[in-house]
Amino acid sequence: MTQPVAALREKFDVLLLDLDGTVYQGPEVIPGAREALAAGDQRQLYVTNNASRSPAEVAEHLRELGFDAAVQDVVTSSQSAARLLSEKLDPGAVVLVVGTEALADEVERVGLRPVRRFEDAPVAVVQGHSPATDWAILAEATLAIRAGALWIAANIDSTLPTERGLVLGNGSMVAALRTATGRDPIVAGKPAAPLMEDALRRAGASRPLVVGDRLDTDIAGANAVGVESLLVLTGVSTTADLLRADEMHRPTYVAESLDALNRPAASSAVANHPGWRVEFVSGDLVVHSDDHGATGTSGADRAGAFLAVLDAAWHHPEFVRLRAADDTARAAVSVLVGVM
Repeated sequence: MTQPVAALREKFDVLLLDLDGTVYQGPEVIPGAREALAAGDQRQLYVTNNASRSPAEVAEHLRELGFDAAVQDVVTSSQSAARLLSEKLDPGAVVLVVGTEALADEVERVGLRPVRRFEDAPVAVVQGHSPATDWAILAEATLAIRAGALWIAANIDSTLPTERGLVLGNGSMVAALRTATGRDPIVAGKPAAPLMEDALRRAGASRPLVVGDRLDTDIAGANAVGVESLLVLTGVSTTADLLRADEMHRPTYVAESLDALNRPAASSAVANHPGWRVEFVSGDLVVHSDDHGATGTSGADRAGAFLAVLDAAWHHPEFVRLRAADDTARAAVSVLVGVM
């Protein structure tokens, strides 16, 4: 008797899940995310670059959306930033906080003293996302950094996905301070290793899978610590981004949604897929369909075609363009890629 093929998630003992763009966008759950995550019994940790809310607030928001989440299941860049500060500063040292009270609380929790003014003689600056960040607090941070203060950024995400679309993220505010000071911060969040390392320690995982929507944070962060990853196309990164991704930004698996966790691993793997053949010809990637009578527009067709194209693109990053050798290939790939 043929044994059933195991789902992707069965290869792993812990899922390290991004939040914004992967599980929810602002106050709204991403369609199907709740059901997809509830279908297995692997431990799930929520690993977020967003330092604006406390782990308790994040866990409460997740529960309001119908997810099973406890405070200890949430790992934030604010916690990692505070850990880095505690390792580099003496107990009781003064830290200027650019961010929310949740970030200030994490600083205080590790035995340091959070302040908001340069006049309080801070020896370090920690910066995390806050919708209330304005010129005044950035000016205080500029003075401190130019005076020699240690500078740690919770993350450097240039944008933040919301239910209204992409808006500026903490990295955009970090860029303002970088311009004003000529300095670069130590980064705690993805793609830097500290947040991922904290999540791995918390999970005690032997076979973790990182799941996220951004190549430049989630996937690069997974690669930084040598962990397999799944990119879902529900947030920031696009199929066009994937085609031109360098080695550090390449995921193990790619899928349109979190439901891929409950399908066979092979269906989301970046590799050759049955029914499709991609050749590198005169600088172009030429896509062939083995079944010219198929419609090429079903979800499985699109996914298989794109994953085969992606595999070829990563083997031939110098390619100039994509071309379809037949109508079936054109229908399958153009719908998802949008570049043929």
